[in-house]
Amino acid sequence: MGIKRTLFVALAFLCLLSSGLKAQKRLRDYGVVLGVMKTGPNNAITDVKGVRVGHVTLNSKDDMRTGVTAIIPIRQNIYENKVPAGVYVGNGFGKMAGISQIQELGNIETPIVLTNTLNVAEGIAGIVENAIEQNHCRSVNAVVGETNDGTLNNIQARYVTKADVIRAIKEAKDGPVAEGCVGAGTGTRAFGYKAGIGTSSRVLPASMGGYTVGVLVQANFGGVLQIAGTPIGQLMDKYSFRNDILHDVDGSCMIVVITDAPVDSRNLERMAKRAILGLAQTGGIAANGSGDYAIALSVAEENLISNKTPRYTSTVLKNEDMSSLFLATMEATSEAIWNSLFAAEDMTGYKGTTVKAIDKEKAVRLILNAQNANGLKSTYPAR
Repeated sequence: MGIKRTLFVALAFLCLLSSGLKAQKRLRDYGVVLGVMKTGPNNAITDVKGVRVGHVTLNSKDDMRTGVTAIIPIRQNIYENKVPAGVYVGNGFGKMAGISQIQELGNIETPIVLTNTLNVAEGIAGIVENAIEQNHCRSVNAVVGETNDGTLNNIQARYVTKADVIRAIKEAKDGPVAEGCVGAGTGTRAFGYKAGIGTSSRVLPASMGGYTVGVLVQANFGGVLQIAGTPIGQLMDKYSFRNDILHDVDGSCMIVVITDAPVDSRNLERMAKRAILGLAQTGGIAANGSGDYAIALSVAEENLISNKTPRYTSTVLKNEDMSSLFLATMEATSEAIWNSLFAAEDMTGYKGTTVKAIDKEKAVRLILNAQNANGLKSTYPAR
């Protein structure tokens, strides 16, 4: 009897595990061709060596659908080894913290934290406390991005705490990254569907340096959804301005781009601009009420800016070498946004509001039909 029971439990566990893996299928796992560049092993921002991501998800109450996502760019102490950075604002209806110092100095000195609009202050407080604990520094420029998750989350309750932010930073890890309704993406939506956190990566050919570009997004915006060139929003009859009624268009999108290519702050800003082009490729329109920010970092070890040396000499790629990185950034940004949609599930939250996830099977069928009609076939394994 004991052996039978053990076997039953084991089989039940395997069934649950199998169903869980199926629920976690990403867009390219269905055989959809996405761009021309190859992905990294995890198809995630963590494919860039040293990058870690941490989530704290808050959804224990009927009106609590929010959280924190922390991105740690390097293994070294980032306050003592500042990271070159550039920022581009696609549409400035947002409350990103720390942006002016990045634009002025061209680097960051803290992890990047994403959360909801009304908890930016807690994001700053958590980063500052963690930095003081590690470095005993007198001051620090905390970088916090946000989107408004107030449809599914009681945003005025300001559920995120300083402790949640510190926990997300301390629990950050490398490897596969959880997507969808997790961390700062717990309560977000895009194109009228449930969305959340998404990530993707691209690896340049060895002839172009073999560099990796990783992207993570907090998707919470509107427009007319396109996936791999297929007008999904129109074909599935769900998009902003439908029937002349503006809906599901305002919001925001935070885009974090990290590369191991040796790129200076000026060209990192140019990469950040291409991230916004990647958003446009998905059908996003950078609406009036949307805060669309892209921050790009280079973690090339030889270009980290040490506090311990009086001079700083960097070795960077020429302008002529940037185009392949631009394409990688665009492709990874678009796929990260699509992954945020495909990883998300239906969610009910504040005031009983329900936001449905995209009908994945229907969307995939439309995309594959379009790609097959054009003779486009996947040429490399799904990630």
